[in-house]
Amino acid sequence: MTNRINEDRTRKLNKGELNNNGTYVLYWMQQSQRSFYNHALEYAIDLADDLDKRVVVVFVIDPDYPDANLRHYQFMLEGIQKVRQELDDRNIKFVTKIGEPIKEVISLCENSAAVIMDKGYLRHQRQWRKEISSKLKVAAFEIESDVVVPVEEVSDKQEYAARTIRKKLMSQWENYLHPIRSKTPKKSSLRLKIDGEDWKTVKELIEKIEVDKEVAPVSSFKGGTDEAKRIFDNFLSSSLKNYDSLRNKPLKEAVSKMSPYLHFGQISPIWILNKITNKNTSENTKSYIEELLVRRELAINFVYYQKDYDSFQCLPDWARESLEKHDEDDRPYSYTRNELEAAQTHDDLWNSCMELMKQKGYLHNYLRMYWGKKILHWSSSSSYAYKTALYLNNKYFLDGRDANSYANIGWIFGLHDRAWKEREVFGKVRTMTLKGMKRKFDVSEFLEETQNDLSSAK
Repeated sequence: MTNRINEDRTRKLNKGELNNNGTYVLYWMQQSQRSFYNHALEYAIDLADDLDKRVVVVFVIDPDYPDANLRHYQFMLEGIQKVRQELDDRNIKFVTKIGEPIKEVISLCENSAAVIMDKGYLRHQRQWRKEISSKLKVAAFEIESDVVVPVEEVSDKQEYAARTIRKKLMSQWENYLHPIRSKTPKKSSLRLKIDGEDWKTVKELIEKIEVDKEVAPVSSFKGGTDEAKRIFDNFLSSSLKNYDSLRNKPLKEAVSKMSPYLHFGQISPIWILNKITNKNTSENTKSYIEELLVRRELAINFVYYQKDYDSFQCLPDWARESLEKHDEDDRPYSYTRNELEAAQTHDDLWNSCMELMKQKGYLHNYLRMYWGKKILHWSSSSSYAYKTALYLNNKYFLDGRDANSYANIGWIFGLHDRAWKEREVFGKVRTMTLKGMKRKFDVSEFLEETQNDLSSAK
């Protein structure tokens, strides 16, 4: 029995043909770092069974991955270690390579019957897939597994805001929720002799690669699909019932904390939606769907269609022009990037946010917005503020460096928002103030809890 995978999720990347003389169907796992609810993996298994071939999965660790450091590699490889174990249980050989992805993937294609890739949305991910498929004589297929509605089915252009993409998503998303089951291939590939890294522990594997060790791993999150499912099940049982009213209250933590796991493809957004819609159809569920489906896939639409998604130039004209007009305004306070990174400002709330980022790799989303807005408020220019916010975001957050990160940083400077009343420094871009935060929650209580949390973590 094959899994039902929407044809819209499948795209042939080159003119190559299936190679009946090949030994295996090769799946290059990159964005979808999981064995569970992985459309690309299940497609590879179905194709291999049809061709009477085996399945081999390769994962390439790129020591030069953009902006990655030890914190990111540790979390990612905790998940990969679990994937390897699960694939071994399904008689699928998992090959770990260290090096440049294009070179390493192509080295395994000579004996393949076909090459399967999951879909990535960032510039370098798309370039990797384009170059690999163009150099292959064998057929290469891309299977989209990390969005609910395939990005090109939603829209063929960059959407302006949530209001312009919402109707397009909501009219289609239920057509893409087909559950998929984990299959075992008819033929085992475990005995195939394929060169790869020999490793037993994450520590052992990390010692083999040169990575930036300045940012330490976190103890507050462990990588892997099982851990993601455990955290989400806890959210369903304890927090979903109050999600709509409490999700913007940092002291309540009524959020799912799925962003690191979605970032690394360790959990499927489709599995999450199936779970949450089976739970109930309350306002809480609708509110969560708005975040996971509309806001997340708006961010993916943004990086997919905006070539300058990581640049100040990505902002809408009205926002960029308004900010630049106010670049000469006097700032109430002015801090360098080093001072901000060291959490050396006059604002105890902001400093606590920065320390939480550095130690935990996570920050409640409402606090992230405040954190970013104040960087804009205190930097010498709006373009420098943009670079600083993006640098700190990508360096410390476990879920940094993805579509949500680039869209969220852009939002701080006016992306996916509207023009507001003109003010100093911010121009027509939305402001956030400490006074406003104090109206939302008890800042003193938050500071006390944060200080205790950070002290206990040392």
